[in-house]
Amino acid sequence: MELAVVYWSGTGHTEAMAKAVAEGAGATLYTADEFTPAKAAEVDKVAMGCPAMGSEVLEESEFQPMFDTCKDALKGKKAVLFGSFGWGDGEWMRTWEDDCRAAGIELASESVICQDDPDDDVLNQCRALGEALKNA
Repeated sequence: MELAVVYWSGTGHTEAMAKAVAEGAGATLYTADEFTPAKAAEVDKVAMGCPAMGSEVLEESEFQPMFDTCKDALKGKKAVLFGSFGWGDGEWMRTWEDDCRAAGIELASESVICQDDPDDDVLNQCRALGEALKNA
């Protein structure tokens, strides 16, 4: 079974979270520009991480385009989501969760979000998120 953790990070916050998720899942780590629809078709389960940008949206130059092109290949697969934000209330994550469900992606656990730099508690939540995906 192949598990993937795919992320985009501008400040390193979401990257730290991605590494913790990958550790918990025993998964291969990919940046958004490395993950393709062909790779999405090969994986059994995926964790995706992206921070909130602008007016609480996914990063628009790399992550959102990758996600849009991989959605069809991820239909029917189990996934988990994570990311960091600097403002707002997490609306970008709720919107992303709805987008996943509409695309037929099965969310296997509650998403993990944090404001700014992830502390030890958040990194432990990310490891647990990876374990939940592995066991889903």
